[in-house]
Order: sequence, then structure tokens, then C-alpha cells
Amino acid sequence: MKIEILTRNENQEIQNEIISKIRDLMNYKNLEPGDKLPSERMLSEKFGVSRSNVREAIQKLEFYGLLKSKPQSGTFVADIGQVAMNGMMEDILRLEEPDFRSLVETRILLELKTVRLAAQRRTEEDLIQMKMALEAYSEKVKAGKDAVQEDLLFHLAIAKASGNSTMNTFMLIITPEIITKFEEHHVCDKDQAFTGIQEHRDIFDAIKAQDPQLAKQKMKIHFKALYQYCYNI
Repeated sequence: MKIEILTRNENQEIQNEIISKIRDLMNYKNLEPGDKLPSERMLSEKFGVSRSNVREAIQKLEFYGLLKSKPQSGTFVADIGQVAMNGMMEDILRLEEPDFRSLVETRILLELKTVRLAAQRRTEEDLIQMKMALEAYSEKVKAGKDAVQEDLLFHLAIAKASGNSTMNTFMLIITPEIITKFEEHHVCDKDQAFTGIQEHRDIFDAIKAQDPQLAKQKMKIHFKALYQYCYNI
């Protein structure tokens, strides 16, 4: 099937085209908050695209709060006025794929906050999850293997421990792209990876001790090399 061999840019173009057509359909039919959209099958036939493409576009609009899907019922227009709806759709269509620097900046801003909250709110279960991720990272590094995913699992465990579901969601959203970009840029060399073991332990110890200021300080130290790399590429 063609969809299986589409590049990311091609898939993005198809999604944007479908979103534009959904917007036009909503305006043409004067759909209001709470009104139901045609089914995925009907939209697929009307737009001449696959149902999976339609589903992805709807999920994107649902993520931004413009549509709401209800199991066994269908997809409905969110409680947003038409002017605001059109403006938000235009903004979504203009969104660009995040570059490496913007991903790093976003990650650092998020994590300096989540680590403080984690130090204040962490549970014993949170500590267990962080410890497991820390040990998995350490084992991979000592074995000379790539440990980017284990590194990020440790940071995701911190985000979860923050008790802030929105920040945790943002981390989950940007993590796959971070993994891809790190591999593209060969961010973590062996020396940095070994240094990362102790830095992770320092962060973990500060969270365990429930010291928000120390946790933030240790996270800043951990991100120093990444921040410098980011602005030297």
C-alpha cells in the first residue's frame, strides 16, 4: 500500500490537506459545537484518501481540542466558536516540524520544572521506576551500547513523578522526536554517557532526599553539555 512508503513530509502534506477539507466542510455545513462530523468512511470517500489518513488528521485535531471522539458515537465539534476554530486550524496548518534546537530548549525548560516537582511529590513507586531506568542506562553504557532510550526513560520517570499530567504528556509527545534527533546528531558519545551515569545518580539522590533546589541544580549540570552542543551545531 502507498501509505506504508510515504515519507514524513508527504504524510504531513496529506494530513494538512485533510484538515483543510474538514475545516471547509465544517464551514460549508455551518457545524456548531456539539454537531457530529461524517464518519471516517464517508470522509475518506469524500476526500479520496485512506481511512487511516482521515483518522490521523482527526486525532491531530482532537489532540489540539478542536474535535472530540466518543466511542460508539462518532466525532463531534468541540465547544469552540467558528471564528476561534478557523483561527486555530490555520495555526495548526502553519505548524512546522520542530528542529533540534527547539526540541532541546523545550525539553530543558520542562525538565527543570518537572524535577523540582518530582522532588516534592515523588512516591516510593516513583523512586523504584527511576532506579530501574537508572540501572538499565548504567548497564547499557558500561556494556558499550547505545543508551539514549534508557536515558530518556529515566527522564520520563521523573516527569511522571512530578504529578503534573500535562507536563508528563508533553514529555511523552516530544520524546520520540528527541530519540530520532539524538541519533541523527550523534549527541551522546561514550565519555558523556559515562558522565551521565553519575549525573543521573545525583539527580535521583536529590529527588529521593526531596530537595527541589538541589534536584534542579543537578539537572542543570546534567544538561550543560547538551545545551552547549545545541548552540554549537
